[in-house]
Amino acid sequence: MGTHTAQTIHPMTHCVLIIDDDLRLAEMVQQYLERSGYSCEHATTGEQGLLRLQQLAPDAVLLDLMLPNMDGLEVCRHIRSMPEPLHQTPVLMLTAKGDSMDRIIGLEMGADDYLPKPFEPRELLARVKAVLRRQRHLPHGATLEAEPAEPPLIFGSLVIDPASRQVKLSGQVVDLTSYQFDLLLAMAKRAGRVLSRDQIMELVRGKGLEAFDRSIDVHIGRIRQAIEADTKAPRRLLTVRGVGYVFAKQQD
Repeated sequence: MGTHTAQTIHPMTHCVLIIDDDLRLAEMVQQYLERSGYSCEHATTGEQGLLRLQQLAPDAVLLDLMLPNMDGLEVCRHIRSMPEPLHQTPVLMLTAKGDSMDRIIGLEMGADDYLPKPFEPRELLARVKAVLRRQRHLPHGATLEAEPAEPPLIFGSLVIDPASRQVKLSGQVVDLTSYQFDLLLAMAKRAGRVLSRDQIMELVRGKGLEAFDRSIDVHIGRIRQAIEADTKAPRRLLTVRGVGYVFAKQQD
């Protein structure tokens, strides 16, 4: 009888839903991801994409901003209003527009990341891997060796639990995207230390991915809305002008 070992996780168990009306691009992306070991489904409209999302419960969504009838922003808003666990599905938004405001709005709507068109397939793959890694989904049928659970970080009435990937404020669960959770956790682990935007992006996203400086400001704003009593006078996540941000060590 052989020794039991945990099943190795292979990307093929990860399902990526592509919502894009550009058939040629979607086919190219699907073929590239499938060659890299992922399974893919494709929807051409926002309505069809939302239906397939509920049927498949994919591990990630590639969402085009410019869709007919229901645009990508509205689709993202619908995803974030879905019941658990669908509302936490990582969303990588694809946009053909060069205006950074579109990307900021997408992040404000709950997208985890963005990628402007045209893009290199290798960068797309890197970003898909990044959002999946942040989400830490356990693929269907796979098992992992048990790892020591990190203890919760407690700052007054704010509790950040790495094991459950939940944030609670006065006992109530705070709704954050996977990216925002990792951003908050990275800063909380370095409470009292001033971090530049570049340092924060390196901690959360890793090296080798394009930095979109203002995206950090957008995510910080979203986190403040969730954990601060007064976003205009924050006491937990503070701005250090000209430098970056600091997560306060002493909190109520």
